[in-house]
Amino acid sequence: MAGASRGIGRTVAVALAEAGAAVAVAARSETEGRLPGTIHSVAEQIVSSGGRALAIPCDVTSEESVGAAVAETVDAFGGIDVLIANAGVLWLGPVESTPLKRWQLCLDVNLTGVFLVTKAVLPHVRARGRGSLVAVTTTGVTMTDKGANAYWVSKAAVERLYLGLAAELKADNIAVNCLSPSRVVLTEGWQATGGTQQIPPEAIEPPAAMAEAAVLLASQDAAGITGTVQRSETLTGRA
Repeated sequence: MAGASRGIGRTVAVALAEAGAAVAVAARSETEGRLPGTIHSVAEQIVSSGGRALAIPCDVTSEESVGAAVAETVDAFGGIDVLIANAGVLWLGPVESTPLKRWQLCLDVNLTGVFLVTKAVLPHVRARGRGSLVAVTTTGVTMTDKGANAYWVSKAAVERLYLGLAAELKADNIAVNCLSPSRVVLTEGWQATGGTQQIPPEAIEPPAAMAEAAVLLASQDAAGITGTVQRSETLTGRA
């Protein structure tokens, strides 16, 4: 699982382990920094609860780092059945005040990162004869009346990538879907970079809703749901 050290990623990783999966907890966060959470704390939480997990450092913007993380996962667990591509950075500023480095960072992490981890795991998932790929996106993709920003643009590109990939991989029995929160999940990243906005209580979604939806998508193959953009609470019937 890419992007599993905090927020939605941590919640999904723990839920996958509770459902019986061996989880590669992958992210850059090896030590506590500006935001809480590390790959080691998440892996330890899973193992202490009786699950199987391995903390794997991974920078999704580096093809070399991604390749090494995938190789370590396969060596530890014998293969890969599921990918949850959750690594992301947030920038919600308007286009005219967005520094180029912020624009490029969103594209590098949120889009190219998904491309790199997906490309790296594909041969291993295909070798299993079935599997599921899930990319975490956002409802902001469709909110064109709210303007534009680097985050929404990068996530829109991910949705196009995965919708096209679903058609390519259907014959390989690999489900490919995008998963978005139905409402706002107040993650550490959101609170650090987007939390100045006042969010009414009715617009807040518990992280568990995303975890439940991710486990559902992870547990099936192309004979089930594929080629879709799912909203968490709609998928699980919470809405």
